[in-house]
Amino acid sequence: MTAQEMKDMTKNGAKKTRGFFAEFRDFAMKGSFIDMAVGVVIGMALKGIVDALVNGIIMPFVGIFLGGVNLSNKAVDLGGGNMLAYGTLIQSVVSFVIIAFVIFLIIKAIAALRRKPEPEEKAAPAPEVELLTEIRDLLKEQKA
Repeated sequence: MTAQEMKDMTKNGAKKTRGFFAEFRDFAMKGSFIDMAVGVVIGMALKGIVDALVNGIIMPFVGIFLGGVNLSNKAVDLGGGNMLAYGTLIQSVVSFVIIAFVIFLIIKAIAALRRKPEPEEKAAPAPEVELLTEIRDLLKEQKA
């Protein structure tokens, strides 16, 4: 390979790299990407709130209803030092259900805000319009 061929390959690679970064910049600056990023951050914050709610408030009440059992420590020994922590799974399922319900409520509220107002009923036409419509219809009948 000659020195000129290597130089040409380097230039083409640099152009491709600049093109890649320019394309990524354009993608990152699109509104949908930024909206998604904001949604992810809000979702992570919501998860922290829901985890605190589940672990600090809901699960203790569930434990009371189950006879004072703390589900977070529940596990089955599978032998050989392996544990199947089903209490943690139950807490995660409860967290998921709460997060899904909150997101459902948020989406429902947004949809209610976006609803277009129902079109108003058309007002009765003015008497002149009615008269002109009748005249038009009579003329059509006479021609037929």
